[in-house]
Amino acid sequence: MADYANITLARDGAVARLTLNRPERRNALTHAMMLELEDAFSRLRDDPSCRVLVLRGAGGHFCAGGDLDAMAAMPPAPAEGQADPLVAAYRQFGDALLALDGLPQATVAVVEGSAVGGGFGMACCSDVVILHQSARFGMPEPKVGFIPSQIIPFVVRRVGEGPARDLAVTGRIVDAVEARRLGLGSHLCTEAADIERTLKAVLDDVLRQEPRAVATVKRLVLSCATADDRAVLDDAAASLVGLLRRPQAKEGIEAFKGKRAPPWAKG
Repeated sequence: MADYANITLARDGAVARLTLNRPERRNALTHAMMLELEDAFSRLRDDPSCRVLVLRGAGGHFCAGGDLDAMAAMPPAPAEGQADPLVAAYRQFGDALLALDGLPQATVAVVEGSAVGGGFGMACCSDVVILHQSARFGMPEPKVGFIPSQIIPFVVRRVGEGPARDLAVTGRIVDAVEARRLGLGSHLCTEAADIERTLKAVLDDVLRQEPRAVATVKRLVLSCATADDRAVLDDAAASLVGLLRRPQAKEGIEAFKGKRAPPWAKG
């Protein structure tokens, strides 16, 4: 797959593995890294042979938010009346998060260590989150005078307005146990071996699902945040019938009745 300077993207059959790869900076985000992430997510979106993305960080941390050194090295402010080019640069990370959030494939984040700011946002854009006991989440940016701008809608949708407001105004960091209670993760692991066993079990589950059905139900779930209930139900009914008329549904029903795996299931 494509070569990147700040992330790695590899394939293991139908599984894509994307690793944030700046361990010396706890995988803190630079603009170059955010551009690479958006490019990688776009490539995966258009790859029908990919069925699941595993997202994790190198070196024992998921992502420590924005790189403060890079953020401090700002160009001079533009002349009065001119647009500040930094606005578009930071807004781009929102597009990267939208691309991750909207992937038709299943997405699994493995979160160890720091997951603040942008790391918090990427976890909130993942379908399944596996938590190591070292995982820590938060939005501490106001402590140093700025905000976690592009992650806000994704955090609110994942944990709810109340917890998001709490974390936003206090800057407190929550541990893996509280993160699980807030709905950030569905699995909590104490050892590295537990993570690998849990990840394998999650991937086994995902790869038993029919890919088009996964993409469709995921799209419908996401649409509930912005569409009227009746519109979602209309779309769901039409989508169900469309799926039922595909040969894969007939194959899946026959396989279920015959107590055997359907042809798309990968053990």
